[in-house]
Amino acid sequence: MELGVDRLLQHLSAEPLRPAYLLAGSEPLLVLEAADAVRAAARAQGIGEREVHDMEGRDADWGGLDASIHAPSLFASQRLVEVRLPTGRPGAEGAKLLAGFCASPPADVVLLVVAGEWSKAHAGKWSEAIARAGHVAVAWPVKPHELAGWIGQRLRSRGVKATPDAMARLAQRVEGNLLAAAQEIDKLALLLQGQGEVLDAARMDALVADSARYDVFRLVDAALNGQAAQVARIVAGLKAEGEAIPALMGMVVKELNTVAALARARNFAAECKALRIWDSKQAVYKRALARHSPERWQRLLVEAGGVDRVSKGRVRPGKESSDAWQQLERLLLAVADKGALCLLAS
Repeated sequence: MELGVDRLLQHLSAEPLRPAYLLAGSEPLLVLEAADAVRAAARAQGIGEREVHDMEGRDADWGGLDASIHAPSLFASQRLVEVRLPTGRPGAEGAKLLAGFCASPPADVVLLVVAGEWSKAHAGKWSEAIARAGHVAVAWPVKPHELAGWIGQRLRSRGVKATPDAMARLAQRVEGNLLAAAQEIDKLALLLQGQGEVLDAARMDALVADSARYDVFRLVDAALNGQAAQVARIVAGLKAEGEAIPALMGMVVKELNTVAALARARNFAAECKALRIWDSKQAVYKRALARHSPERWQRLLVEAGGVDRVSKGRVRPGKESSDAWQQLERLLLAVADKGALCLLAS
């Protein structure tokens, strides 16, 4: 059956290991911790031998993995065989092997498949077979509005008490980076060990470094989702980190091209399929399309080309400002808020 990571941890502590596990998702920290929990459970149940097989692209040796699974162990009665599948796609040969393993799992092998990406498009008969034989746990990305709650739960698990304002402040500082959040929480646990102090926002500010990860993917998503305040903050963060605008504009133009194409399309679902847009991203585009007409999306795309020219040192005729960061911020604020379109004329 498919579980969340939290449910998987509960099962691992309450039952013997099952023959197979699939851990997947684009949140590396959560996938890593879930895999560590399976490994720890294996050690606790006396499984001391572990094999790791990297299965990536054309170099994947599925025949070698099959031979290894069915070879008798020389050192232990049971083995943990770990298959690393970065793309989440085993291909026809790998899917057949994994499904076959689950149909008749060897008594001396526990199979752990760790995938780096996951969506409905990745699932198939092989993952369904793993779900029947064991568990499938997906680490979905923690959404911005869920981050403070995730931080609060992790703080409590480490014995750290904090006010809601303090949790929100930490969420703001480490936004988009669960690994940084986990590291900061572990540091707080060490600093406050045994003190019983309840952290407020001011104390949190004093103890925590600003670890926020501002990247172009979150910047564009914030704009498409209509989060104008978020856009302004991420732009400021990217500028402070010394990012070069020409390096950002490729993604900005690509996403605006995609939205403009969807705006012109007669059939949204068909166009998404043609553009290979995952189901999880389609809702973002739908929200964006409801904000502007096709003509406005085309105008925004043209404006993006202008920002790119400014970033390369060519001042735009008729524009008072040649500040590329200012022009980028105005463009993305206009994407996020139709009321901000007037900024493009200034």
